[in-house]
Amino acid sequence: MINQKLFQQLKKDFEFYGEERRKLIGVSNEALMRAKQAIFAFHRDDLKGGNALLAEVEVIFQDLEKKSKQEPELRYEGAYRAALEEYVEAKFFGRFLEDGKIDFIKGMEIDADSYLGGLCDFTGELVRKTVLAATEKKFKKVEEFVAGVRDVIGELIKMNLTGYLRTKYDQAKQNLRRAEEILYDVKMRE
Repeated sequence: MINQKLFQQLKKDFEFYGEERRKLIGVSNEALMRAKQAIFAFHRDDLKGGNALLAEVEVIFQDLEKKSKQEPELRYEGAYRAALEEYVEAKFFGRFLEDGKIDFIKGMEIDADSYLGGLCDFTGELVRKTVLAATEKKFKKVEEFVAGVRDVIGELIKMNLTGYLRTKYDQAKQNLRRAEEILYDVKMRE
C-alpha cells in the first residue's frame, strides 16, 4: 500500500535540504560578520579596509548564489537574508562615504526587501557618523550626513511599507529625528 521509494526519496530530499541549510547558516554568519566589520572600518575612515571586507562578502554570496540554484528555498532562510541585508547596509554606507551616492548595487542578486531593510539601517550608520563629525567640528560633513538621511526617508515615505519593513522604516524615521537634532545643536553653537 505504501510506496517505500516515495518515503525514501522524501527522506533523502529532507536530509539534503537540512545539510545545505546548516552549511548556508554557517557561511551566512561569516558574511554577516565581515559586513559588520566593514561598517566598523568605514566608521574609522578606513574605506580601503572596509571595501576589502565587502569584496570578501561578495565572494561568499557568489558561492551561495550557486548553491541556491540547487535549492532556491535557501534564499529565504533567515541567516541568508540577515547577511544580505547587512551587506546592503555596509555597501551603501561605504559608497556614500566615498562619493555621496546611493545607487544600485551591481553584480549581486538583491531583492527589494533586502534593499529596503539595508537602506533603513544605513540611516543609523549615517547618524553615528553625524555624531562623530559633530564632535570633530566637521560641520559641513554633519550637513551632508543629515541630508543623506533626509533623502532616504524622503523616498521611503512614498512607499506603504508593512510588517518587518514598517518597523525598520519607523526606526529610520527616528534616525532622521536624531540627525536633525544634532544638526540643530550644531547650528545653535555656530
